[in-house]
Order: sequence, then C-alpha cells, then structure tokens
Amino acid sequence: MEEIKVSPDYNWFRSTVPLKRIIVDDDDSKVWSLYDAGPKSIRCPIIFFPPVSGTAEVFFQQVLALTGWGYRVISLQYPVYWDLMEFCDGFRKLLDHLQLDKVHLFGASLGGFLAQKFAECTHKSPRVHSLILCNSFSDTSIFNQTWTANSFWLMPAFMLKKIVLGNFSKGPVDPKMADAIDFMVDRLESLNQSDLASRLTLNCQNSYVEPHKIKDVAVTIIDVFDQSALSLEAKEEMYKLYPNARRAHLKTGGNFPYLCRSAEVNLYIQIHLRQFHGTRFAAISPAMVSAEELELIIVQLLFPLPSVELPKPGFGS
Repeated sequence: MEEIKVSPDYNWFRSTVPLKRIIVDDDDSKVWSLYDAGPKSIRCPIIFFPPVSGTAEVFFQQVLALTGWGYRVISLQYPVYWDLMEFCDGFRKLLDHLQLDKVHLFGASLGGFLAQKFAECTHKSPRVHSLILCNSFSDTSIFNQTWTANSFWLMPAFMLKKIVLGNFSKGPVDPKMADAIDFMVDRLESLNQSDLASRLTLNCQNSYVEPHKIKDVAVTIIDVFDQSALSLEAKEEMYKLYPNARRAHLKTGGNFPYLCRSAEVNLYIQIHLRQFHGTRFAAISPAMVSAEELELIIVQLLFPLPSVELPKPGFGS
C-alpha cells in the first residue's frame, strides 16, 4: 500500500486534481465523486468506471498520462444504487449535469459491465460513443451468485470485504502487481457497507448484455491472461459478443493492470481514442493533434485497413 500511496505521481495527482462531489438525484445521499481533468472544451471525454473494490483514485495514472497528452479525462466513484436501471438513470443525469452529450467509457470488471448496460439502456438515444472493457464480463451468471444477490444488503461490511478479497490474485506476484493489490485493498477499506453491498448486488443480480442494442459502438477489449479473476470462458464469451472489437492482450497484470501495467494500458487507450481524432467525438484537444497525424487519420477513415486477429497467448505455461 505504501509504495503507491507515497509515490510522487499519486501525491502529484492528489495535490493538483480536485475531487468534485455532485448530486443529481432527488435523494441527496446519492453523491457522485469524480476527478475531471483536461480541457473542459472537450465535449466527448473518456470516463472511467472502477471495479467493485475501486474508487475514483484507482485510475490516477490514466488521468495524469492522458491529460498530459491533451485528453479530457473523468474518473468517478458511484453512489449507492441497488438496481441497474436506477444506476443508468443516475449516470444519465450526471452526464446531463456535466453537459456531455456523448462519451467514451473505460470500465474495469463491474465498471465494464455497467458501461455496457448504460450503452444498452441509452441505445435509442445514444450517449456512449465507444467502450474500452478491461477484464470485464457480459453476464453476471458467471459468478454463480445470482441467488444471493438480494441478500448482500444484510451482510456486515467485514463479510462483504472478504467476498471481494476472495477474487484478488493469489500466489506469488511481481512487486508492481503486489503494490497494486495493496493499493486496491486500501481503497476497499475506504468503502462502507452500503457501497460494497450495492456494488456486489449490481455485480451479481441476474442480468446480461444485449449486444444487438450496441452493435454500432466501437469496442476495445483489454484482457490479462495471468491471475485474473475472470475465467477463460467469460473472456471467450466477450469475444463472441463483440466479434469486431479490437483486442489488447496483456501477458501479465492480474486484476488491476491500469495500476501495475499503466504504460501499456495507457497506450491501448490512446490507440483506441486515436480513431476519433479530427471528429466531434474526439476526446483530445485539436491543438494536441499534429497535422501529419490528422492527415493519417483521415486516410485511415477513408481507406480502413482490414481487421487483423491478434494471436492468442497460450495457457498452462
């Protein structure tokens, strides 16, 4: 925990990017906490959704790197919502409050599932222009907890934390992964019983993504193939759901690659967002895009290259 919490990057982030708290529901206990960094003139920023154990701080390395390149980045923390439609309605109100018509969403684990459900929920009047799904899933049944989903609200905080910790990487890991796990444990400790119970409820209540409703949304899937909480079957299901998605495979990084493999994740995010440069859905300031790059993007839009399936790494080694 100490390595990341005392790092210069984290301390610079905490001292320079203010945490905002916004209420958009009639219930004033539902507070969205978020970091909004980068040029406010950008109307289609990238927004980060954390996993069950995460807070808005877990994407601090993405905020620092992407804003340094000229992107507008929002990293947020959810209020307590017990129902997926309630969550989607709340997030739609937040976008309205921030005067954002369409956005790009990066979601990790539960965050990726919520991002997909929001895109699905708003498909008739689209609010999501693209998705980056990191170690995420499309069907809650993979956790075999749908029968207990309605009882999480009764469980004490220590029991809920034990459930979440059971999905963290076990066994030997490299130092950066160990630091990432320690940091996420610290973030988990900062969440109260209602935060955890509501997130686990959303994570496990019986629901799945309907891909035909978001078939026009550009998708990149980031997967890690070592010590990830998701099964191979869950990952393969995501590939079937999004056959045209770009795939970014990390050999190592566990459940939290955005912390321990941030340079690679940031590069994949930048590659994903580059396809929108020069359009009204760009998440970057036009001043930060060179004329040569803009010309190349226009050529790629006019004459797109055929998609290439990336080789899949082997398993069992």
